[in-house]
Amino acid sequence: MRRDPVIEPRNAAGTAPAPVTEPRDAAGTRPPPVIELRDAAKSYPGGVHALRGVNLTVEEGELVAVVGPSGSGKSTMLNIMGTLDKPTTGTVRVAGYDVSELSDSRLSALRARHIGFVFQHFHLAAGRDAVDNVADGLLYAGVPLRERRTRAREALAKVRLDHRRSHTPNELSGGEKQRVAIARALVGDPRLLLADEPTGALDTASGEIVMALLHELNASGTTICVITHDNGIADSLPRRVRFKDGEIVSDSRSGTRSGTRSDTPSGARPGTRSASRTEEAGS
Repeated sequence: MRRDPVIEPRNAAGTAPAPVTEPRDAAGTRPPPVIELRDAAKSYPGGVHALRGVNLTVEEGELVAVVGPSGSGKSTMLNIMGTLDKPTTGTVRVAGYDVSELSDSRLSALRARHIGFVFQHFHLAAGRDAVDNVADGLLYAGVPLRERRTRAREALAKVRLDHRRSHTPNELSGGEKQRVAIARALVGDPRLLLADEPTGALDTASGEIVMALLHELNASGTTICVITHDNGIADSLPRRVRFKDGEIVSDSRSGTRSGTRSDTPSGARPGTRSASRTEEAGS
C-alpha cells in the first residue's frame, strides 16, 4: 500500500522542505480514507446552497457513483473532492490531509500526487500523440522527460492502447480518446481517480468499453469515483451516493456475495457495523 508523502515543490534555491509524513489512524495501523468530508457545505452569493452539510467517506479500493440530476450538487462535489474548490464550511480530508491547513503549493502537490481526473470531453492536446498527451500528466511531478514517456507507454498499455500510442487525437475514436485521458489520469499512480461523466460524449458501445475498463482498474486496486447523471451507470457500480438539492439522499451498496443491496449512512466505513444496516443516509 502506498505510503508516499506529499512532496513540496522545490524553492528557488533548489531545496525542498521536509515532506509531510503520511497520516495514519489513531492506532497507527491503517491508512486514512482516500476522501473524507465532514459537514461540508458550499454556498454562493444570493443564497445559493450547492452543498448542504455533506458527510461522506470513501475508502481505499472503492468504486463509487456520485449520481444526481443537473443542479443536484454532484459537480460541486467533484470540485470539492478534487480540491479544485474549498467548502464554505466543514472539513475535507484527502489521504488524511485537511486541505484547509495546506499552503497553495502543498495543496497542488497533494492533488498532483493523489488525484487523477478524467473529464467528459477528454481535454487532449491537438497535434500531440497519445504518448505525449499521457506524459503531460507528469509535468508537475518533476519527472524527467524520458521517464515521463516511458511511464506514459506503460499507462497506455494498461488501457489497451499501446498499438495507438503514436496517433494524435484527430486520428482516434471517441472511446480511444477517453482511454488516453484515463491513461493520463493513471500515469502518476494516484490514490483516487475522479471520472466526470466519462461516457457522456461517447456512443453506447464505446461507453461500455470505458466502463468495463474502469471496473478492471478498480479490481486491480484503483479507488474510483464516477460522477454521473445516468442511473444505469450508477446502478452498475457497487456503491451509489445519490444527490438531490445539495444533499445526500441515499448511500447504497451492492452485496459482494449475494448481490443484495443495503443503504449505508454517509460517511460510514466499509466493514463497520453501521455499513451493514439498512438505513437512509441523512444530509
